[in-house]
This record gives sequence, structure tokens and C-alpha cells, in this order.
Amino acid sequence: MGNLDEIFNPLESEVRDPDTGRKQPGEPKETHAAAFLDRHLFELDLDVYVDDFNRRIIGAYKGGKGSITLPADVGIARSLVPPGTGALRDFSYIAPQIPEFIREKCVGCMSCVTACPDTAILGKAIPESRVEGALSDIRKAEMRDWVGSHWTKTRKYFDVPAKRGDEGALFGIFVDPTKCKGCAECVQVCDDLGYNALKMVEKNDETLPRYRRAFYFFRKIGPTPKKYINERALADFMLDEASAVLYVGGAGSCMGCGEATAIRMMLAATGFVYGPEKIAVVAATGCNSVYASTYPYNPYLVSWTNSLFENAPADAMGIRMRWDQKGCQDRKLWVIGGDGAMYDIGFQSLSRLLTSGMDINVLVLDTQVYSNTGGQASTASFLGQDAKMAAVGKAVNGKKESRKELSQICLMHPDAYVAQTTPAHINHFYKAIMEANEFPGPAIVNVYATCQPEHGVGDNMSANQARLAVESRAFPLFIHDPRKGKRIRERLSLVGNPSQKGDWWTPPKGEKPFTFIDFARTEGRFARQFDPEGNPSEMLLRAQEERLQNWHLLQELAGLR
Repeated sequence: MGNLDEIFNPLESEVRDPDTGRKQPGEPKETHAAAFLDRHLFELDLDVYVDDFNRRIIGAYKGGKGSITLPADVGIARSLVPPGTGALRDFSYIAPQIPEFIREKCVGCMSCVTACPDTAILGKAIPESRVEGALSDIRKAEMRDWVGSHWTKTRKYFDVPAKRGDEGALFGIFVDPTKCKGCAECVQVCDDLGYNALKMVEKNDETLPRYRRAFYFFRKIGPTPKKYINERALADFMLDEASAVLYVGGAGSCMGCGEATAIRMMLAATGFVYGPEKIAVVAATGCNSVYASTYPYNPYLVSWTNSLFENAPADAMGIRMRWDQKGCQDRKLWVIGGDGAMYDIGFQSLSRLLTSGMDINVLVLDTQVYSNTGGQASTASFLGQDAKMAAVGKAVNGKKESRKELSQICLMHPDAYVAQTTPAHINHFYKAIMEANEFPGPAIVNVYATCQPEHGVGDNMSANQARLAVESRAFPLFIHDPRKGKRIRERLSLVGNPSQKGDWWTPPKGEKPFTFIDFARTEGRFARQFDPEGNPSEMLLRAQEERLQNWHLLQELAGLR
């Protein structure tokens, strides 16, 4: 992945002539063709590959000669991008702030690491003696103190191992400045838990070099020993970097993107159990495919392919059949898509997959809007939601149609595992992913994915809004496992929702229930449904009733009503 102190600057894209030393905006076609023959696609120095793109190719276009002097790249002409090249992308110039760790407040819960959509904040548990030895090698006292401030003693990783006779491990939280986009999601989730172990600080000429040095130390000290990873504490998955951190960052997703967090968590749970070499992803065209395949940056460390908007499940069926022919039944295949790919144009292909009986998993990134194409309403959008094609005005008062409940439709397919969950509900999410992997047939996990620009919420609010969606009955949690019994009420569990038998949930010390209208007040996509005094429109009252009826249906199916 390269020395982080020597990462290239993507803005410095000129190339120097090897003979004259003069800068030039590109090299002739023959140089590129000879430099990247077929064998280099599989035996590739990623630093050289990405550096070549930034210097020579961007340099040529910057000089106005790209279309004249450059050939089609051998790799991209065959739709191949090497794995993990996203690790070499530098976002350090994007945001004015970056998270700072406050070690005396940290308990090692790993929530910040789990929530980060960009793999920019990572944790390790390393034996104390090993940390102290590595710190002693840092010559400058000021830098040694700075790097040392990233390590803390926690009950979870230090006291508990010490009690069983092992050396206590120091827990470290480190931020990669080249991946952090400054969304502050990590700070928000930590504050919501009451720990306040992170804060945003301003970047300056001293900040980035210090962060780069600290993160280089994090990489050099080695992996977390297996004995410090508690498999029952599901958030610990991401301590096992080799198996579970399979989405390395460098994707072009928006700041705080809820989709990217869901993808990282799915890969972490799958990789931890099965290993990266046994995982493949079929991505339907949409936000997830665009931000994850901006040449030459690929954030995935697993096999990945992009299919058309509407037929990713069909593509996956072909892959599964070929794998099974070759005796590769132990491999895990995931299909990823959003509202259009699964709710709308690709719904028929999804339905076909669910009736096939094939061992294929589907991750639906439910943003309730066509995020990638500019925020149009979809059948996943809520009644009354303000979006393109369903704007609030005199003639149209937001989306007129009720939301399609994809998860409930899917559980009516014979012998299909179905879960509806959110990345904010960490244990519920990981349980759903692990059970989907274990299920010997088609499985679908529909995930609430906060989309900041289209929902009208802050960059740091993904997890918060996902929790509110569940608490307001906008997006109830459930798991339908056909292995649990013959009747739906035996198969369907609403565990994870607050006040499972009630209409609405009343917060502790709250004076009134938290309803869909309360949720709507927190998001810009419903702002025009309130008058200047804050009174909800008739459309929003209809939407609230529709959400309650949907909740009643789930209660009835689960035998709670």
C-alpha cells in the first residue's frame, strides 16, 4: 500500500522528460502500451500503477494532448481495475477538519471504526510491551508523545486479558488523513454513546504531517493478535484487518455516506468468517458502482464486477451456477444494488433469484430515492417525500404513492431469508449478515442507507437518522428465517424494535410517543410538509397513518397483534 509519508499529490500530475528533465504533459502511446502488458494486470505494483495514471494520463489531458497521444489503457479496455488501488487515493485536501482521539475517554467499543464510511479511522489492540518498544524507536520526543497519545488502556482489551493471564493490550485509534473526508460521523456516534472520545480539530501545516506519521506507525506495528479479538463482540470484526477490512477507502462517495458503511460492515462480517478469497460481489449500476469504480481507484479487496442497472441478480445466478459446476459451493456471492436495481427496474430479476433456490445473498442499499441520478422519487420513497418527480407544490404535494415494502414482498417468496436492518443497529446488522451467509439458499438484507444530500441531513448524521427511522416506525427492523418454523409468526422476529407490542415508542423520560411526523421534522426532504408554525400537512398525516398500518401488519405477521 506504500509509505503514507510518500503518497503522491494528485494535483502534481506533470511528467519530466527522462533525457532533458523538462516537464511534459504526457508520454507517447508506445510507452504506456509497453509498460502495462497483460502480465502486469496480475503482477502489479499498485503505487506505480496509480502514480502513472496521475502523472502521465492526467498530465496529458491537463496539457491538452490526452486524446491525441494516449491509447486505451490495457486494463480499463478490458474493464479491469486492480484491487485495493483506492488505498492510494488522497482526500486530505477535502475537509478543513479531522478527528482527534481523546484516549482517557475511550472504552474500546469500536463504534467509530464501524461507522466510518471511508475506512479512515481504524483500531488495533496490541500487547503493551510491543507498543512501548515501537514507540521507543521514534527519535523525536514530541512525535513519540503524539503517537503515544493514540493508545489507551481499556477494560476490554487490557484488564480482561490480564485477568486470564495474558499480557494486557493497549487499544489504539488512528485516523488516516488521506481517507478522512471530515464528515465527523465517528465523533457523532461516540458522543451519542456518551463517551466523547473524539473531537474535530482544524487542519493546518502541522496537522497532516503528524497524522501521516502516526498512521504510518499504525501500519508498521502489525496486526491485532487473534487472542484479543472477541468473536462475540461483533464490532471487533474490524480489528482483524486481513480478513475483515476488505473495503480500503478511496471511494468517491459523499461525506458520511450510509451506503458505504453498510458495504464495509457486510464485507467485515463475511470476510471474518469465510476469508476474502471466498467472497465476490456483483454490483448493480448505481451510486455504489460509481463511487467504487472511478478508474483507477478500486476500494475492494475482493472480486467485484459491475452489471447493468436491472440485471445484477441474473448475472449473479450465472456466476453461482459456474461456481457450483467447479465445486466452489463454499464461496459467498453478494449482489449489491439500490432502489432502482431492486425495487423498480430490477425487481423482476430479484424475484427470479429469490425463487431459484440458489445460494446467493443480496444487499439492498435502501436510500428511498434515486440518489445516483439526482434524487428522483422511487417506489422506495415515503408518501409525501419531496424529491424530483414528486416535488411539493400547489399541484403535487410530494410523493402520492405509498412506499413499496420490498422486504415484506420478499418474505412471501418460498424459502427466502429476509432481513430489514440498519448499520446503526450494529448487532442486528451483523446477525442478519451472518445468518444470510449461513442460509443455504437465497437471502436478502434490506438496509436503511442515509443519503445526506437527498434526505437533507448533516454529513455526520447517518447513524442517528437510521436510529430515528426505526424508532418512528418509518423503517422497522425484522428478520424472517424459514428455518425457524412452518408458520410466518414462527419465522418472523421484530426483536430490535422499541416497544414491539405498542403502536408507537415513547422515549425514556419522554412525555409523548415518537412518531413518523417527529422523524420527518429532522429531515429536509419533508421540510415543506410543515407550515411556518410547524404544523404537519394533511399529506404528512396520511404518511404517518400509512406507516402505522405497515407496523400493524408486521405485528400481525409476527403474532404480536
